[in-house]
Amino acid sequence: MRTASRVAQICVLVVLGWFLALPSVESAEIRVLAASSLTESLRAIGAKYESAQAHRDKIILNLGASSTLARQIEEGAPADIFFSADESKMDALEKKGLIVKASRKSFLSNQLVIVVAAENDASINSPEDLASREVKRIALGDPKTVPIGVYARAYLEKLGLWKKIQAKIVITENVRAALAAVEAGNAGAAIVYKTDAAISRKVKIGYAVPPEEGPRISYPVALVKAEGNRAPAEQFLQYLSSSEALKVFARYGFLMNEHPR
Repeated sequence: MRTASRVAQICVLVVLGWFLALPSVESAEIRVLAASSLTESLRAIGAKYESAQAHRDKIILNLGASSTLARQIEEGAPADIFFSADESKMDALEKKGLIVKASRKSFLSNQLVIVVAAENDASINSPEDLASREVKRIALGDPKTVPIGVYARAYLEKLGLWKKIQAKIVITENVRAALAAVEAGNAGAAIVYKTDAAISRKVKIGYAVPPEEGPRISYPVALVKAEGNRAPAEQFLQYLSSSEALKVFARYGFLMNEHPR
């Protein structure tokens, strides 16, 4: 019996020593710079990814206007993945050799909507109503640089409305700031993405632009060129277009790009 017990102890020590000798799997921080309209969906996807993986990589989100984030990447800010709200910002980084071209994907889209305060009596039944005297201020991301502003201006110019309402525009840093301006009563209306309108109880959609009538909205994502081990970021990038992640994007109101790259 003593011999059997001794053998069992030796086996336990051998197995324990084997496990201790295994190389430890280090976790990585995956830095994702993403458009503010992706906030809730990426937080949910990131949490799901972190809880499901064995290596426990950490998703670090830096959220803001795509133009601001692209500039940060140009200036050398730490980044592994860039998720833009339009193609032009990604195009600019690609031309400068700052992203991994082969990793670039575009599988998400969105829809423009005009919102007003939920308790506001202002009636917005069409884009033309933005030119009425009733609407005095219109919050909008910078139409020169911020994707939501660029998209909205293109749509309003197509309708011949831009010059009529330009004097009413209150320029904001990004789409969430435009939404907040209406929530706070600092603007009578705003043009935002449908996904942004869905997260606020303080606003209501007055008019939703049919996707076929509005500009083509596309969200490209790609790896940022960086030194070191890119494998963790590559794995998360693949996960972003997985069926599991796409279900989360759809739940938050995103549309699937009809012409993914």
